[in-house]
Amino acid sequence: MESFEFLKNLAIIIVSAKVFGLIANKLKAPQVVGEIIAGLLIGPCVLGWVEQTEFLSRMAEIGVVLIMFGAGLETNMKDLLKTGPKALLVALVGVFVPLVGGAVTYMLIFGFSEFGSENFMRAVFIGTIMTATSVGITVQTLKELGHLKGHIGTLIMSSAIIDDIIGIIVLTFVIGFKDPNSAPMDVVIRTGLFILFSFGVGIISYYAFKFIDKRYPHKRRIPILGLALCMIMAYCAEKFFGIADITGAYVAGLILCNLRDSEYIAEKMDISSYMMFGPVFFASIGLKTQFDGITPELLLFSAAFVFTALITKVIGCGTTAKLLGYSTKDSLKVGVGMMTRGEVALIVSQKGLSVGLMDPVYFTSVILLIIVSSVSTPILLKLLYRGEAKPDTPEANPN
Repeated sequence: MESFEFLKNLAIIIVSAKVFGLIANKLKAPQVVGEIIAGLLIGPCVLGWVEQTEFLSRMAEIGVVLIMFGAGLETNMKDLLKTGPKALLVALVGVFVPLVGGAVTYMLIFGFSEFGSENFMRAVFIGTIMTATSVGITVQTLKELGHLKGHIGTLIMSSAIIDDIIGIIVLTFVIGFKDPNSAPMDVVIRTGLFILFSFGVGIISYYAFKFIDKRYPHKRRIPILGLALCMIMAYCAEKFFGIADITGAYVAGLILCNLRDSEYIAEKMDISSYMMFGPVFFASIGLKTQFDGITPELLLFSAAFVFTALITKVIGCGTTAKLLGYSTKDSLKVGVGMMTRGEVALIVSQKGLSVGLMDPVYFTSVILLIIVSSVSTPILLKLLYRGEAKPDTPEANPN
């Protein structure tokens, strides 16, 4: 690559991602879908204007770290704790059923293998991709329907947040077991040590930031220091504990989410993420996607992958809500509300690609899942909520 070729590549990625993101938004789809499609079009499989390089890979890595840091910052710990064990139980079953369903689906198509084998780990990873719900897409859908503040909306939101946390923990374990020199107990010990490390750093960092925030409110030094904490936590997670860097970034966001200026930090982080690093990350997914390796077997897998990912969320979360005493209709709302997949599914896929647990050709299946779930969820929720009063009206009938 010529010395300054990366500048041209960045310009093409930024402009195309923005244009297709706006088109997707106009079509009532998440902008992330447009940014991925932009990457597909400008990448080697269509126009060939931009090729994946080491530089773009590093930029994409920064992008995913910033996205997860922002997700942690936007987590409302108080609302999360208020929901109690119901949301936790919905989230746990909502992770377990897709995890098992995804692994079984992969092995039904590509063959069953013994525990711990390469093919077995790939199957488990396919299930891991299915675990996480997209909080952003779910929130936007409920907000547009006017039911975000209702009891079911709160349950879905809290469950989705816990769901993502559990999904990241599952990802950490799966990546840890991929290492041939790693024993199961090593993964457990490293994860436990990282949790202790996070608590220690978290307490010290929180009170240090709280002091700075009180003395210098709404100053740019706060998000700068927050970004430094994000990077050091991501580094420590990978370097010293063998845990995905995105886990460290997410924990850094959780540490700061209760600060008075947490929204200010998130706003400043969003500028860098929205303008450059985010589009590069999502476009890079498209750049890495391959169509030349598509076979009838892969097409069958893609259809099965999308169907399994959607139905297992409805079954896992919906059935749990029903067992907790919710009506059949409300239970369906919970199940359907948890179907959406987005950034976290892409992030998990990206990590799987980087450690050899997934081939680039399978990005096609993940992209199809995001598109189908993003389109079908609002439609199904609208049908389920039809005729019901919104939570802020007297006619509403809360659970």
